[in-house]
Amino acid sequence: MPTSPAADDYLKTIYAHTEWQDAPITPSVLAAKLGVAPSSVTEMVKKLAASGLVSHQPYRAVTLTDEGRARAVAMTRRHRLIETWLVREFGYTWDEVHDEAEVLEHAVSDRLLAGVDERLGFPRFDPHGDAIPRPDGSVEREPFVLLGDAGPGHTGRVLRVLDRDPMLLRAITSCGIDVGSELTVTDRGAALGDRDVELPEGAREAVWLTA
Repeated sequence: MPTSPAADDYLKTIYAHTEWQDAPITPSVLAAKLGVAPSSVTEMVKKLAASGLVSHQPYRAVTLTDEGRARAVAMTRRHRLIETWLVREFGYTWDEVHDEAEVLEHAVSDRLLAGVDERLGFPRFDPHGDAIPRPDGSVEREPFVLLGDAGPGHTGRVLRVLDRDPMLLRAITSCGIDVGSELTVTDRGAALGDRDVELPEGAREAVWLTA
């Protein structure tokens, strides 16, 4: 069974892909998200499949097995707890924590992780609004809609902001938008309370609201 950080990153990425939408992930999308060559994805997916962590047939989507999902959820829990820890305890901003957590998640012991969870008061969500899985793997999430799919007049609370683009996160912050903000979709963009905001490019595909 692969135990490398790279293998764990594959499993996390497959898991995260279907958290906020239903379409399964294809090898080409997986390669794009991880920033690796398609040939590298093919090789790793074969190893993961041989270990019983993913299911895959050539030219079709990659899906997690029950064992693979359990491992992906455990790594996702680590990553999001560490992000929350860095923001609350060390003053990191939400656009700074992803890469740092990518490194630390492979080094933190289970004992330290449990201590972090307790110290933070067992948080349910990370700084970007992503659900932190419980130790048993269960997650809690409200009904949601992608900002770009919400019609004019829809009002919702910001549930989640995609964490992969630091520049976009900073641009969203500059608009005054954060997890928990209430947005109303307008014909021209969005309104934050009684103030119209000009959404940065890419925000419609990176912000999720309550449905």
